[in-house]
Amino acid sequence: MHSTRSRNTYVVVGALWAAAILIGLARLLAYESTSDISHNAPPTWPMGSVVHRVAGTPTLVVLAHPRCPCSRATIGELAKLMTACRGKVSATVLIVRPSEFAEGWERTDLWESAAAIPGVTVTSDIAGVESSRFGAATSGQTLLYSADGKLLFAGGITESRGHWGDNTGRSVITSLVLGSTETPTVRATPVYGCPLFDPLTPKRTEGVVCHAN
Repeated sequence: MHSTRSRNTYVVVGALWAAAILIGLARLLAYESTSDISHNAPPTWPMGSVVHRVAGTPTLVVLAHPRCPCSRATIGELAKLMTACRGKVSATVLIVRPSEFAEGWERTDLWESAAAIPGVTVTSDIAGVESSRFGAATSGQTLLYSADGKLLFAGGITESRGHWGDNTGRSVITSLVLGSTETPTVRATPVYGCPLFDPLTPKRTEGVVCHAN
């Protein structure tokens, strides 16, 4: 009798354990595939932006939160993109730093990884001023503007949160920069990353709103 009860207990515990694992995996998959909106990127280059532009060259702008782990994949995809475009695009990564934090707070491994990419300039976005100018709200937001300042693409360059590999955003930007004979039909993609700011308040945040933390 005691042996039967023990077996039944093991069966119940095992079933609960398996169910917990399945629920966890389901939540993880749902999280990885959840995107944020691209927000309202201005159709023409925003007035007053400090981002450097090279005459006669398209400009790529990536906006990122320094403590968003999801954006490591974005920087990895940016490196591939810059290699494929072979110096035919000017790129700047804007790293958000809230005004209440001291200089250097934003210089995380994300900053160092972006700065190591040939042809990429990394700049602090103090108080999210540039993020506001470019209408961005999500870390990983990537924008491509033509040489004459027209918006060509807005969105993300990963297929899901923290995902490395081929994706629509990177492919579209590469085609636009290299002047592919086939005009891309997609000009916007979902952005997979953490909020650049807390949606409940306009105040920029340190990282507590970063979903992956």
